[in-house]
Amino acid sequence: MTRTPLSTSLDAYEIWFVTGSQTLYGEETLRQVAEQSQAVAAGLEGLPVKVVWKPVLKDSDSIRRLALDVNARDDVIGVVAWMHTFSPAKMWIAGLDALQKPLLHLHTQANVELPWADIDFDFMNLNQAAHGDREFGYIQTRLGVARKTVVGHVSNPAVRQQVEDWQRAAAGWAASRSLKLARFGDNMRYVAVTEGDKTEAELRFGVQVNTWGVNELVAAVEAASEEDVDALVQVYLDSYDVAPELLPDGDRHQSLRDGAAIELGLRSFLEEGGFGAFTTSFEDLGALKQLPGLAVQRLMAEGYGFGAEGDWKTAILVRVANVMGAGLPGGASLMEDYTYDLVAGDEKILGAHMLEVSPSLTTAKPRLEVHPLGIGGKDDPVRLVFTADPGPALVVAMSDMRDRFRLVANVVENIDAPDLPKLPVGRAVWKPAPDFATSAACWLAAGAAHHTVMTTAVGIEVFRDFADIAGTELVVIDDDTTVRGFQRELRWNQAYYRLAQGL
Repeated sequence: MTRTPLSTSLDAYEIWFVTGSQTLYGEETLRQVAEQSQAVAAGLEGLPVKVVWKPVLKDSDSIRRLALDVNARDDVIGVVAWMHTFSPAKMWIAGLDALQKPLLHLHTQANVELPWADIDFDFMNLNQAAHGDREFGYIQTRLGVARKTVVGHVSNPAVRQQVEDWQRAAAGWAASRSLKLARFGDNMRYVAVTEGDKTEAELRFGVQVNTWGVNELVAAVEAASEEDVDALVQVYLDSYDVAPELLPDGDRHQSLRDGAAIELGLRSFLEEGGFGAFTTSFEDLGALKQLPGLAVQRLMAEGYGFGAEGDWKTAILVRVANVMGAGLPGGASLMEDYTYDLVAGDEKILGAHMLEVSPSLTTAKPRLEVHPLGIGGKDDPVRLVFTADPGPALVVAMSDMRDRFRLVANVVENIDAPDLPKLPVGRAVWKPAPDFATSAACWLAAGAAHHTVMTTAVGIEVFRDFADIAGTELVVIDDDTTVRGFQRELRWNQAYYRLAQGL
């Protein structure tokens, strides 16, 4: 069977730049429209997703056909639209109704400053975006078209950043729509929040969530050759600070070789099946010699999505966050709020998991160690030990609310951690916005999960754009949040999302 390594790069994607006008103005004006729209599109060069200019759209049929072309191209992940002149919006009805990819409305114009002394009516006819885009905005709202609106000239760094955020969200959406997720075993027994409607997830996000027996993974692990294990062990020795007992002459070296075989088998299974995300469960390990720890950590750092204890919803988020953060410093990882430091005025959250936190959260060299694990009933697992770098981060959870999925995001700040000599796992210590009490009260009120994705690569605006594209509820806990205001938003959302689904 063909093995296809996972890609997290944005290089294969395109965004199409389309410009609206009409034939009323004559060929000379349309020539200038084309030249100036190409210049605006060129102003978006250097963003993470390539922007491809398309000829000016002047009638309903060409607009509809372009939308169908966009839909048919997997590499085209969205459209940026600008009404350079006045483009009567009824021409856009069929095209906007047909478009199935993310849309960004760029409300801009060709020039930054107006040439006041030279303005004549030819200039006015050519530069009509101020009201041409208002016509376009009306029809989008009339049709209920989901979109992002960005206002300003493309030379403005703030405008470019907003477009980049949306591009990254569109890439995350494209990754979600093509994602296959392998579950080994089921959810941890009796746990509520990791459950969910997998059929609805495929409808809403496009992800295919299916289960494979863990012993199918075991067969892949057992197929790993000694030569491949040797080579991967050498990668470990070159990449990490390895505990002495795991070195080739150490008395626990076999544990490292077992961990390497698990990584080789897991990787081959995922590549052969075309999977971009997976889950494991310590309650269903079959004949695996140890709970996958090191393998999971390394695969997450390469871009795979992962959820522990069968948590496929978090696995989706980790994969999406990895794609959206492609090329940026930092990374994305499964995370879990574990315990608190409740010193008044200096509260902190210590996050970790049994083993599976991605080393993409640190720039330091992780230490490779082996320690007992009190659950699972298997051999002591190998794992990478480190602390996430200090700096801005975001934690996001997905919960199934019966009639919809809810994303809850908290803006946080990772901080330097105290020494943790007896906690041999990957971990992070953070302070949540706006403060600990407000954050925790709002998180609980929202019914947000205890598993999250932590991303140190992308911020809240990218997740806002992703939620808008996905038509999914997102509630945010940040510096502006109050408990009462957050509770009101939850009540409003309860009504809105039920009504928005129709009968």
